[in-house]
Amino acid sequence: MSKVYPDAKAALDGLLHDNMTTAVGSFGLCGIPENLIAALRDSGVKGLTIVGNNASVDDFGMGLLL
Repeated sequence: MSKVYPDAKAALDGLLHDNMTTAVGSFGLCGIPENLIAALRDSGVKGLTIVGNNASVDDFGMGLLL
């Protein structure tokens, strides 16, 4: 089984649903999975519970999901 995906959208395919909980690791804005966060935002999934240590800023990182 390959765990390499062409992009973040493909990596999340079949995993997302409304009202899900996800954990996002980082240290402030360093090391955040920015492409996965953007793909999560673009998916249209609603009612997310995000577990993380930093909400980032309005237009970057987990701030995009607020």
